[in-house]
Amino acid sequence: MFYHTPIMLDEVLETLDVRRDGIYFDGTLGGGGHSLGIMKKGGRIIATDLDGDAIAYAGKLFDGEGFGGRYTLVRNNFKNFAEVLDGLGIDGLDGALLDLGVSSHQFDEAERGFSYRFDAPLDMRMDTRGGLTAYDVVNGYSPEDLLKVLYEYGEEPFAKRIVNNIVRKRENGDIRTTGELATLIENSVPHRKGGHPAKQTFQALRIEVNGELDGLGEAVEGIIGRLKRGGRMCVITFHSLEDRIIKKTMKTMATDCLCDKSIPICVCGHKAEIKIIKTNKKATDEERENNSRSKSASLRAAEKL
Repeated sequence: MFYHTPIMLDEVLETLDVRRDGIYFDGTLGGGGHSLGIMKKGGRIIATDLDGDAIAYAGKLFDGEGFGGRYTLVRNNFKNFAEVLDGLGIDGLDGALLDLGVSSHQFDEAERGFSYRFDAPLDMRMDTRGGLTAYDVVNGYSPEDLLKVLYEYGEEPFAKRIVNNIVRKRENGDIRTTGELATLIENSVPHRKGGHPAKQTFQALRIEVNGELDGLGEAVEGIIGRLKRGGRMCVITFHSLEDRIIKKTMKTMATDCLCDKSIPICVCGHKAEIKIIKTNKKATDEERENNSRSKSASLRAAEKL
């Protein structure tokens, strides 16, 4: 089993400035590459992931590398960080990391239903223990709700045409597989550059199924709130929707006054909690060439004041 090469690993480790025996929160464990790098620098890891495969894989990897006892892995959503940290009696963090998006393993495991490259059941759940699936969204959502998902989460310009064809297809039976849906989308939109025509629709469905953007800004704000003074947080995003949320959240937290500029004096009393130390940092040309997943990656980082 292989998950993925950690994105911008050296940049992340350098930015976190790992302290020996410092406690670091990796909210998106994946294949464990970032966490492993932190432990090799002397840090201790608290990590979460919704994917049971990721938890099992990383645990074996860490033990095999001799880091048993230096990590705690919890199958949970990083948005529940407070519950996880409180349960472990951890008040302050020396650093934190979120590598948002989907791991290569999830894309490459056909039966998970994330990819239009395979014909598999429409699933797309990061947490396979239950909940909404892509099948439920495609076949159960009203045309209006489905259109909203494709517009807002996929920024798909041909959303109306795709939804109309989905609704027409549903009249003759459910759409059950990724292959069926990908073919329908290919037949719904004109040829265009920039990847498979189903890319934006599949992204939209994945975001909806997993609630990826729900509470994201609040979670980042809360995790930063758990950092010790001088602690740092890195967030890697892969598309403009999540990046805008991270950018806005960090900008607000790094600003002293949020009052309307027309007001001559500050009445809000807001004080900056962080300073921004990385803005829209991209992977190196070499990494982008060797790891296609890194091409759309963007790193933002902040330090707690």
